[in-house]
Amino acid sequence: MIDIPESAITETFLAASGPGGQNVNKVATAVQMRVNVYALGLQPYAFRKLKTLAGRKMTSGGELVLTVREYRTREANRAEARRRVGDMIEQAYQRDARRIKTRPSRAAKARRVDSKKKKATIKKSRGKPSLD
Repeated sequence: MIDIPESAITETFLAASGPGGQNVNKVATAVQMRVNVYALGLQPYAFRKLKTLAGRKMTSGGELVLTVREYRTREANRAEARRRVGDMIEQAYQRDARRIKTRPSRAAKARRVDSKKKKATIKKSRGKPSLD
């Protein structure tokens, strides 16, 4: 798991919806975590991939914003938010496999052209018959 410095994290607690009955209206258990991505010192390729992974969760100022209201306690929601951020950063560091360009063989091109010609003749025969 990636270690995220405390200086890069800002947490605020919100009133959450969901299970908890009347208690949910009184206690702010949901967590909104903001992580300054620039303070993490990511590699350029990892930063680009994190940006695409995060999508709308990434602000233009370089902050990753996650809101977790899954559990009934603050501690559990904090731990879940940190886990999600860590997973996202780990995923950003995984490089995609390079694509190897391939070309169709001459025989494959010939087969494709032959099938196109065959289909064209079938379609041409479907036309109106001539009155000769």
